[in-house]
Amino acid sequence: MTASLLNIPPSLPSAEQRLVLEGVTWQQYEALVTLFMNQFPALRMTYLEGSLELMTTSPEHERLKTIIARLIEAFAEELDLDLNGYGSATFRQEAAARGLEPDECYCLGELQAVPDIALEIALTSGGLDKLKVYQGLGVKEVWFWEKQQLSLYGLTETGETYEALERSQLLPKLDVALLASYVESSRQTQAVKAYRLALRESVF
Repeated sequence: MTASLLNIPPSLPSAEQRLVLEGVTWQQYEALVTLFMNQFPALRMTYLEGSLELMTTSPEHERLKTIIARLIEAFAEELDLDLNGYGSATFRQEAAARGLEPDECYCLGELQAVPDIALEIALTSGGLDKLKVYQGLGVKEVWFWEKQQLSLYGLTETGETYEALERSQLLPKLDVALLASYVESSRQTQAVKAYRLALRESVF
C-alpha cells in the first residue's frame, strides 16, 4: 500500500483527521506501521481485531501531550520516583490482535514490554475504543486528557476491563487536579517551574 492509496497527504493537515479501515490483517497492519511511522511522526495507528484507525495529530494535540508529559516528569523528579518513558513508541501484540502508539507512556522502575501508564490526548470523538486496545496489551493505567481535564482509568484485578479512578493507584501522591491546573498555560517552562514550587509547598 502507498500513502496515496490510503488518502494520506504528503504533508499532514493542521487539524486532526481520522480514518477507520475494516478487514485489515495483522500482516497488513505491521507492514503499514513499518511503511508510515518514520515518514509521518504525527500519525497514530490503532489496531483492534481487524479494524485499523489512522489519525493525524494537530499542533494543539502535540502541545498538550508535551506539557502534560513535562508536568508528569517534574512530579516524578520532585518525589525522586524511578519513572521511565517510552514516548509514543508502537506497542503490538499479535495474539491479542491489538496495537497502538500512546501519546506518552511510562514504566515505574525498569522499562518493560508494555508501559504501566499510557497518556491519551482526546480532542475529537469517535474512532476505535482505545481502552479495549490497552486492555488487551495489559497496560495498568490509561490517562485521558479530554474536555480540559485529566481522567484516569485503572485495569481491574481480572484484567478484563477498566474502572474510573479518582487517584492513580501507581502514583497515589499525584494530585490530578493540581497537575491539570497548569496544562493550559502558554508558557510551558514557567508552568513547570510553578508546578514544582507548588509540589514543594504541598504536604505529601
